[in-house]
Amino acid sequence: MSRAINLNATQDHVIATCAKRKIGISAIETLQSGGTRLVMNNVEDAAAIAKVYGSKVLAGKVVRTATRLGRL
Repeated sequence: MSRAINLNATQDHVIATCAKRKIGISAIETLQSGGTRLVMNNVEDAAAIAKVYGSKVLAGKVVRTATRLGRL
């Protein structure tokens, strides 16, 4: 399993869920295609969050927002 998971939930909801369970977040971003991409600090935390969200874990391809600009 990967440390990164895509969820059909808002970024605020995901942050609150992780805080409630005292699970650290390595990176988080809102997906262009809807939902949130979440990168956890370790695989165990990713598995725990995937279990919490169950059917809200997005499978397949998602559209991400570019986080870095190309050279000018």
